[in-house]
Amino acid sequence: MAATIRLMKFGKRGYPTYRIVVLDKRKKRDGSYLEKMGTYNPHTEPATLLIDDAKLQEWLRKGAQVSEGMRRLLKNRKTK
Repeated sequence: MAATIRLMKFGKRGYPTYRIVVLDKRKKRDGSYLEKMGTYNPHTEPATLLIDDAKLQEWLRKGAQVSEGMRRLLKNRKTK
């Protein structure tokens, strides 16, 4: 199974927030996920990114791919 770490959209219409989840690569964006790892709220100043680093490292060791949007968020988090 190819797992992907990506953002899952939820929240009110016009005010989305995101869950950081691991899911099967073939599933839809809002499909069932294997594990929730954190949240991302782009509406706060600065944007809030809460992620469990231990779970992230565990899934990366297992061979999970990181989506493009998630990769950008992680890169921005490390540069600040």
